[in-house]
Amino acid sequence: MSKRKSNTFVSYCIWSEVTEITYVQVHCAREVVSDAGIVESITLKNFMCHSLLGPFTFGSNVNFVVGNNGSGKSAVLTALIVALGGNAQATNRGSSLKGFVKEGESSADVSITLRNIGRDAYKPEVYGPAIIVDLRITRDGLRTYKLRNKSGQLVSTKKEELMSILDNFNIQVNNPVSVLTQEMSKYFLHSKGEGDKYKFFMKATQLEQMREDFVYIKTTKHVTEDKVGQNTECLKDLKRKYLEKEDRYKSLASLDEMHTKLEELQKQMAWALVRSLSLIFPSQFGISNPFYPFPYVPVTNKVDEAEKKYKQIQEQLEGITQQVQELQPKCAELKAEAQKRNSLLKSSEVSISQTTGAESQARTQRMEQIQAELEKLKHHISTLGQQIDQYQHACSRAKEEQGKMRREHGVVQRSIEANRRNLQTMESSRSNRLRRFGDHMPALLTAIDDAHRRGQFKHKPRGPLGKTCLKDPELALAIEVCLKGQLLAFTCDNHEDERVLQGLMTKMFPGGRRPTIITMILVCFVFCVRAVNHPEYPSVLQALEIEDPVVANCLIDQRGIESILLIKNRTEARRVMQGRNPPRNCTQAFSKEGDQIFNNRSYTAEQTRANYLSGDVEEEIRHLQREMENQDAQANRFQQHMRRLDEDLKQNEGLLRRAHIEQKTTKTMNLLMKSEEDLQEIITKISSKRDEYEEARTQMTDHKASYEKAEREYKQHKERINTIAEEADSIKEELSKTDQEAMKCKHHKKHYDEKRSAHLCNIQTLEANLESKERELQTSVSKATEICPERLEVRRTARSLDSEINRLKVKISTQKQQQGNREEVVRQYHEALESYKNLAQQMKNLNSFIKSLDSVMNQRLQVYAELRRFLSARCKYYFDSMLAQRGYTGSMTFDHKNETLSITVQPGQGNKADLSDMRSLSGGERSFSTVCFVLSLWAITEAPFRCLDEFDVYMDMVNRRISMDMMLKVAAGQRYRQFIFLTPQSMSTLPESKIIRILRLKDPDRSQNNAQRNQDEDQ
Repeated sequence: MSKRKSNTFVSYCIWSEVTEITYVQVHCAREVVSDAGIVESITLKNFMCHSLLGPFTFGSNVNFVVGNNGSGKSAVLTALIVALGGNAQATNRGSSLKGFVKEGESSADVSITLRNIGRDAYKPEVYGPAIIVDLRITRDGLRTYKLRNKSGQLVSTKKEELMSILDNFNIQVNNPVSVLTQEMSKYFLHSKGEGDKYKFFMKATQLEQMREDFVYIKTTKHVTEDKVGQNTECLKDLKRKYLEKEDRYKSLASLDEMHTKLEELQKQMAWALVRSLSLIFPSQFGISNPFYPFPYVPVTNKVDEAEKKYKQIQEQLEGITQQVQELQPKCAELKAEAQKRNSLLKSSEVSISQTTGAESQARTQRMEQIQAELEKLKHHISTLGQQIDQYQHACSRAKEEQGKMRREHGVVQRSIEANRRNLQTMESSRSNRLRRFGDHMPALLTAIDDAHRRGQFKHKPRGPLGKTCLKDPELALAIEVCLKGQLLAFTCDNHEDERVLQGLMTKMFPGGRRPTIITMILVCFVFCVRAVNHPEYPSVLQALEIEDPVVANCLIDQRGIESILLIKNRTEARRVMQGRNPPRNCTQAFSKEGDQIFNNRSYTAEQTRANYLSGDVEEEIRHLQREMENQDAQANRFQQHMRRLDEDLKQNEGLLRRAHIEQKTTKTMNLLMKSEEDLQEIITKISSKRDEYEEARTQMTDHKASYEKAEREYKQHKERINTIAEEADSIKEELSKTDQEAMKCKHHKKHYDEKRSAHLCNIQTLEANLESKERELQTSVSKATEICPERLEVRRTARSLDSEINRLKVKISTQKQQQGNREEVVRQYHEALESYKNLAQQMKNLNSFIKSLDSVMNQRLQVYAELRRFLSARCKYYFDSMLAQRGYTGSMTFDHKNETLSITVQPGQGNKADLSDMRSLSGGERSFSTVCFVLSLWAITEAPFRCLDEFDVYMDMVNRRISMDMMLKVAAGQRYRQFIFLTPQSMSTLPESKIIRILRLKDPDRSQNNAQRNQDEDQ
């Protein structure tokens, strides 16, 4: 859907919220909107049967393009439609674009300038205040665009950019209400069908475009529903394929499980073989030796040990008794030492508390004295800081004033240089008055004369235009401000002479600004114009003694000097121009001081003296010399003032540096010199007292530790004595038991000596067999470790594990043959899953889109019906209002169901006559009714400009005058909109107004057209 269609949806959604009251408010608010999008100018080259038309400069409100048949009125309208994106059929002037290229030419060019200002401007930072649309149509019917900014720089060549511009300005060249061509007007006037009128109404209000958009949306919805139905079956097939691929993918997981199980069984098989061998060696696994059913007890050794233990216990008992006797006196000494340490600890705590209190009080008093001195130093530092701020502020003010004086001195110097150049120009103009227009002007005029003698010009250019004489020298400044840069301008008859003159100017003005060249047909008589004729004050045309009519015509055409009054007194000029009855045919006035006065405003001139038109050269020279002397004196005063500022600045900076130094010295030296010795003494005393305090605390801690240690030793000795006494009792009991056990062991020794000799022979035989089995076991363990480094506890036999491994290998081989390549199965599964998810998501999005579209369409169709009813009612209202201005009555009947529009009009006196169909009206009455219908459509539609081609061709004088008054009244109430009317009438009866501009086209060259027609007949 195009951007234009999107704008349509937005438009009718906004219209649905509008009532008739809010519409009036919006309509009134738009009267202050800028006139962005109106046509400023248009130029045609080799278009249709015209070599060159234009440039035509249109006004911002009402424009009449007047000319006889064949002069190019319809060509201008056709070019406007084609250049702004319209098709060839819409112009009713040809079936294809190539038909618009003039016979014998390769291409046709159209250039249109659209205004681009105000809040509705399109990319103002890129295009500026105007957008230039250049169209070229080739002989083959190809159309190319170039979009330029105000200065002519190329911005884009895309038609999409042009469409964006048209959408932004709401320009609709294919809308008959915006651009009503001659053929469409004739068709509408002669149309007898009520359906055609209804189609015209629908197209004019863009309701037809909305309806086409709705049809397009419904078609898109049906196509989407069909696509959803088709994709539903595809989704089922994709789901089936996805489930198949998922089953194969899951079977891969079971195959992995079988591989894992096979590896586990192989590991168990390896350690099962080790276990079968290890059963032969139970001692290797913590099992007692089966070959030793009875433990061998070395009875002899046990007897010896029992006797030895008896002796040790006996000796230990004697030592304990002796130790108890030795510990008794030492225990008494330790108790006395503990009591002494406790008394020393308490005296140390009392001494520390007394010393700490006295020193702390003296230190506090000294710190308060130091704090008072520090406060005094801070106050002095604050005073110095304020002085520094004052000096800095004075320095900054001096620097600002110094910069201001430098800028003013620079302005005076530039003014002196400008006056010096003007003085040189004035002095050189004593001998040659043309030098007043520039040093190169005499040489340029000489070059023009030489070129004319050589035949390079068809007509000799005129200029400079300011080379005239004044009837009243007092008006020199006023005329110079009025004409401005046109005093230096030249005028040429044609573009070839213009190019030759530009070449001469390029040589004469290589690096400077060149005079303006105005191209217009040179006529040897002064134009007959509607000039202002005041009995007291002259116009600019009357105040100038212009001998050459070409110069007069150029100034009339470019500046309108025939309609500008010259009134010497400024107050009188305001009274004349801004009174109730301003002079007829007068657009503005100038006072002798150069002030410009309009009927509703005035502007003060910046220029104070005439540079080009002053008569007394010597007086001008004396004036410039006096002014330069005053400026030199002013420059000297500036320099003296700047020197004084420099001295003040240096003095303030010196004071500022001294204040900084004093502040820094106060902050560092005074603080250190006054406080350093006291602080050092206090720090030394604090350190010494802290050391004494720490030493006393250490002593106290040592005393406390020695007391606790003595207390612990005393308790330990006491406990040890009690323990030893208890041990002595147990040792005595153990001594008797050991004696009995020694006797028992001697009895058993003899029995076990006999059995020992028999077992030694059997052990030697089994040890040889055991070594061979151990080597076999180590080999099996190393193999099992290679398969599984971690030892496994296996309960199953090696035979059962081997049979299960064989069955599992057969099953894995069979499943691999059925499934195929593993990577291909995984890839197919992921592809099927992705396809299924994508299609399912698309189906979900499409169903959601259809549901949302149904809701939106139902709402917008209701809004569309309400908007159509609202526009129909407003169109009826405005149609009745327009007819009433002529004394007509009528009615409009809309049948939206059958798409018909019935219009009945009665020229009689209200209800005295019956209403009749428009087909029974005369040509003028039908044209007037059509104008009323078009104006009613204008009132309910929006566009930056409107064009009508030969709207009054079938009207009589009365209906033409009434229709013209109605359209001018509508235009006066819509200053923000542009109106372009094309008519063969002279429009001489139009009232004079500043909002009306009339463009008169030249009559066609009949002889050339006849020759062309004869040539076509011969061919």
